[in-house]
Amino acid sequence: MKGFRAIKRYFRDSVHGVFRNFSLSLASISCITITLIVVGVSLIMSANVENFSDSIRKDVTVVMFLKSTTTSEDVDKIKKELESIENIENKSIEFKSKVDSANELKKGNDIFSNTVDGWTPETNPLLDSYMFKVKDIEKIDDTVTAVKNLEFSKDKINNINYGEDIVHQLIIVFNVVKKICIVAVVALILVTAFLIANTIKLAIYSRKREIEIMRLVGASNVSIKIPFIFEGLFIGILGSVIPILIAIFGYTSLYDFFGGKLFGSALASLIVPMPFVYYISGILLLIGIVVGMIGSYQAVRKYLKI
Repeated sequence: MKGFRAIKRYFRDSVHGVFRNFSLSLASISCITITLIVVGVSLIMSANVENFSDSIRKDVTVVMFLKSTTTSEDVDKIKKELESIENIENKSIEFKSKVDSANELKKGNDIFSNTVDGWTPETNPLLDSYMFKVKDIEKIDDTVTAVKNLEFSKDKINNINYGEDIVHQLIIVFNVVKKICIVAVVALILVTAFLIANTIKLAIYSRKREIEIMRLVGASNVSIKIPFIFEGLFIGILGSVIPILIAIFGYTSLYDFFGGKLFGSALASLIVPMPFVYYISGILLLIGIVVGMIGSYQAVRKYLKI
């Protein structure tokens, strides 16, 4: 009960401290607000870039053409072998006969349509094929090699096409973009921590005389430090309010404006606002609170030599 009363008193003192020195507190709150807005925008951009990358990864399709001598019984056996490979998404495995391929050509162009109409099942030069997607695009080369080495299917495969050069370039670009996003967000958080901590340090340093008086009347180091740490917590919360509102309403409006897709492309789909904006809001609130408390603690411990 005594501890609860003490914590209640610390909270009360910290709230009074924020409003009693409001001009200095406002400077700290403003610093937190501005830097957290930048961090929030960076987090949203990074998450959506990663989402774009994942969409493109998932859209990469491997096409395996079968030899013309492959029978319908062989087709079923080949599918079972493909399903046995761990990195292949079983639900994505799709068989396309040469007749289906010919019909697709007919729909694409009138010239092709006239040509295809002249084909018979025997003269159709197209090949039956299997299409599938992989779970991990970075293992696509190993997966294709495993398909080529399947005990039954290897003698039935004509060739496999998945745009090797383009896929390899995409993998490199994805990895570079991912690393840049991570570095940018971490760097911004560190800069934010530095700016906020130093602003709070200045605010608390200006109250050095107040702390000296508290020590003269017998206040312990802990009883002096804790209100200031709670004060940093409140400053962090107040400074997070505007960035959180911008993240929630700003991103939701942006999503609605573009209809959830940039440039009208399914591959550039934005992340659905709910619950994404709540995750971003939680991160911003956490950064504000942690940095605010650490800034206050460091100011009291080092600058005022308590």
